[in-house]
Amino acid sequence: MDEFDIIVVGGGSAGSAAAGRLSEGGRYTVCLIEAGGTNNNMLVKTPGFMPFIRGASNWKYETVPQKGLNGRTGYQPRGRGLGGSSAINAMVYIRGHKWDYDNWAELGCDGWSYDDVLPVFKRCEDNARGANPFHGAGGPLSVMDQHWPQAGSLAFVEAAAEMQLPRNSDFNGASQDGFGLYQVTQKGGERWTAARAYVEPARDRMEIITGALTEKILVENGRATGVVIAQGWGRKRTVRARGAVVISAGAFGSPQILQLSGIGPAAHLQRLGIDVVHDKAAVGADLQDHIDYVSSFETTSKEDFFGDSLSGTVRMAKAFFEHRRKRTGILTTCFAEAGGFWRSTPEAPAPDIQYHFVPAMLEDHGRTKVKGHGYSCHACVLRPESRGTVRLASPDARKAPLIDPAFLTDERDMATLRRGVREMHRIFSAPSLSAYGGKDRHPVNINNDAELDTLIRSRADTVYHPVGTCRMGPDADAVVDPRLKYRGLDGLYVADASIMPRLVSGNTNAPSIMIGERTAEFIRADLQ
Repeated sequence: MDEFDIIVVGGGSAGSAAAGRLSEGGRYTVCLIEAGGTNNNMLVKTPGFMPFIRGASNWKYETVPQKGLNGRTGYQPRGRGLGGSSAINAMVYIRGHKWDYDNWAELGCDGWSYDDVLPVFKRCEDNARGANPFHGAGGPLSVMDQHWPQAGSLAFVEAAAEMQLPRNSDFNGASQDGFGLYQVTQKGGERWTAARAYVEPARDRMEIITGALTEKILVENGRATGVVIAQGWGRKRTVRARGAVVISAGAFGSPQILQLSGIGPAAHLQRLGIDVVHDKAAVGADLQDHIDYVSSFETTSKEDFFGDSLSGTVRMAKAFFEHRRKRTGILTTCFAEAGGFWRSTPEAPAPDIQYHFVPAMLEDHGRTKVKGHGYSCHACVLRPESRGTVRLASPDARKAPLIDPAFLTDERDMATLRRGVREMHRIFSAPSLSAYGGKDRHPVNINNDAELDTLIRSRADTVYHPVGTCRMGPDADAVVDPRLKYRGLDGLYVADASIMPRLVSGNTNAPSIMIGERTAEFIRADLQ
C-alpha cells in the first residue's frame, strides 16, 4: 500500500519516537521512511565498537571551509539508518539545563518550559535507578549507569574534586553543575538506540521502508500530501499521506529536503532552478552547533586507559570474548565516560562549558590512529553565539548539502572556549591525574591568549550537536509553530533537533527523542 495516514521521513532519534508513538493503538496507518539500513549489526550494538562504525551507518558530512578555524573543512558525522545518530553516538544521556527550556518559553514557544517537557522526558525513560521526581521507569528508552568505567575516568572526576569543583551523580537531576560519570543509553550491555526503543516493538503495526532516499515533499493546494522517494538504482516511488507528513531528517537533512521541495529561501532555490512552493528564509538558517576543543595527553599507563599497543590489543581481545559471552566488561564503554558542566563566568544563567573525558588519546574525531596510551578531554561551548546555514549544493537529493556552522565567527564563543580550555588544564594539574605523568601532545602557553587562540583555531571542531535550521517560534518567520506545524502549509510537521530555537546546554540525543514524543502528541490531537 502506498497511502497512509501519516508518513514520517527519517528514522533517527526523533523520527523513531514519533513513528513508534503514532503507531500505538492502531488508529493511524504509519509509514516510516529511512534512507539508510536497519543498523541491526554487531558494530552498532556493541558500545565499544563505536570508533569502527563507518560507511553505511554514517553520512560523514563535511562543512564548507571555516573562516574561524583557519579555513579548515570540519567533519560532521551524522547517523544513517534506523536509530540515526543514536546508532553512532557516545550514548551519553543528557537532557540540557532547566534554563534552556524556560528560555524557549520566554522566546514565545508556549508549552516548552522545563515543567512542560520534564514529564515527557520521564515518560520516555526506563532509568535503571528507578523513578523519582526527575526520572522515569518503564519507558522505552533504557538509561543506566556505567558498570565498567576506566580507572582513568574515575581519576578525572577525583581531579575535579581536588580542584574544589562539585561532584554530581545526576546531571539530569536537581542541578547540572559539577563532575561525574555520565549515564548512558544502554541495555544489557548493548547500545540502546531510539530505533530499538520505539521502532522494533512497532514493526508489526507500521510500514518501515529502508534504503529509500526522500527526494521531495508533494504539495497540492497548500497541503503536504506525500513524498517522492528513490530506491535502488533510481527507482522512484510516490507515497501518499492522508493526514500528515513529518520531516525528521535532522538539522542537515530536514532543511535539505524542504529546500529540494521548493520550501525555503526563494532566491537560493531559484538559482538552482527549483520552483518555489513556499518562500521561507528561516529554512536552513540559524544553524547552531557546539564548537569543541580536544586536549590529548600520552601516558605510560596501559591498564587505566585504552590505547594502541600489544598489551592494549590483548586486553581488548579478551574483552571482545567476554562481551560476546556475557555482554559485560570494558567493551560496554561509551568512551566519553566522565565529564562535567562548569560556568565560565558568575553571570552565566547555566553552565556554559561541558567536558567529555575520554580514557584514550583522540585525534581528528578518532580518524587519526595514535600509538600508545593516554587520555583526552573535550571542552565545548554550550550556548554559542555564532550562527550558520545549511544550503543546497545541488537540486540532486544524493548530493550532500552545504554545511556552514560559522564556527568561532563570534568572538564571544572564543572567549568562552578559551576559559573552558584553561579550566580543563587546571583539572589536569590536580594530583589524581597529574600522577600519570601525562605528556601534552599539543603543548601551549595556556596563559597566553594569542598562542591559545591559535591552537584552538587549528584544532577545534564540532562535538556533533547541530540544531536550529528549522527553528520553532511564535513569529510568522519561524519555520514551525510551537506545535511543530510548518508555518505556511497544511499537513506538514518537522520533528527533530532542527526545530530548537536555541541550542540546549548539553548533548542533543535525549532532547531529540523528547521532541519526537511531543510531535506524536501534537499530531494525534490535530487529527482527531
